[in-house]
Amino acid sequence: MVERPEILSIVLAGGEGKRLMPLTADRAKPAVPFGGTFRLIDFVLSNLANSNLRQIAVLTQYKSHSLDRHISKTWRFSTMLGNYVAPVPAQQRLGPRWYQGSADAIYQSLNLIIDAKPDYIVVFGADNIYRMDIDQMLDAHIDSGLGATVAGIRVPRSEASAFGIIDAAVDHRIKSFLEKPADPPGLPDSPDESFASMGNYIFSSAALLEALRADASDPTARHDMGGDIIPWFTEQGESQVYDFKDNRVPGATEKDINYWRDVGTIDAFHEAHMDLVSVEPEFNLYNKDWPIYTDQVQAPGAKFVMRGRAEDSIVTAGCIISGGEVDRTVLSPNVRVEKWAQVSDSVLMDNVSIGRDAVVRRAILDKNVIVPDGVQIGVDHEHDRARGLSVSDGGIVTVGKGVTVPRD
Repeated sequence: MVERPEILSIVLAGGEGKRLMPLTADRAKPAVPFGGTFRLIDFVLSNLANSNLRQIAVLTQYKSHSLDRHISKTWRFSTMLGNYVAPVPAQQRLGPRWYQGSADAIYQSLNLIIDAKPDYIVVFGADNIYRMDIDQMLDAHIDSGLGATVAGIRVPRSEASAFGIIDAAVDHRIKSFLEKPADPPGLPDSPDESFASMGNYIFSSAALLEALRADASDPTARHDMGGDIIPWFTEQGESQVYDFKDNRVPGATEKDINYWRDVGTIDAFHEAHMDLVSVEPEFNLYNKDWPIYTDQVQAPGAKFVMRGRAEDSIVTAGCIISGGEVDRTVLSPNVRVEKWAQVSDSVLMDNVSIGRDAVVRRAILDKNVIVPDGVQIGVDHEHDRARGLSVSDGGIVTVGKGVTVPRD
């Protein structure tokens, strides 16, 4: 039997998430709730767990309390088998400074690598919605014999300028890494598509240590994984792209195979939720063969009374729809929708209360928001702004945690 190499997985979860304000006003971006019962970080941790990669360090920094608490309460493996998920806050081991970038975060945490002595290091982000069998990417990396492998997803070339783009040869060797290029290169086998970096990497351990030390000693570096570390490997001919379309996850549907969404903005966050609620969802949360794990709330089943109804929606435990109407909406635990209220194309997080005759359209309401009787959200954006509510470029109204929405 071939001995399995030692693998250390590092999840980069220190992002501030400014573009998701006000959802990140009081929490780290990976701790933002998603899909009714999950948090963003649950997706990468579930992918790692399902891929049998269960020695995981989560590097945290900004507003990390709720994230650390969620990891500690939820992500517990069998320590007898050497498995763990360990939140690792910024420790300032190299002096009184915070992480200066994603590469610096790992460099300041080199003790994790030195102690674990892994053969390979998996470095994934914590902010995206997708399923992936990471073990398949690991096999591709080991087979290549190269120092670095970058996960790439095919995007239309016409839209590729919004991403970090990988210019790869026919053999998948990376020729260059381009940050939001005006003229993105097409793929050898598909000129109308480009490879966008997913922000997920696998490294041979010794090579990554060398790259991190070189980066730390470069005063001009940004200390960024995509902007500095991958170009370092590329210059030496030691990097390749892993094509996400080649990844096969058990139980995937024809619609959600190779689904991946960056939910870094309010509009993208809202759109990803809308992907969940159709009859045949763009992303299927109900895949039992590759489950997304989390700490489920202890609450009774959802209840519909007084002719309350919900169509094309996710309604989680503890919700009561009492005579209201809900369409294309995700309801997190313990949401209450009162009589004659109308909620559509929205995301309601834990303990939101929608009063009688209220109207909520294309909105995201954070935890413990109260919408009083008769109040309208998303109907008149100028009125929404006048009340201090946030309206995105795409017209999504967001209400921060614990706000009671004023009438005027």
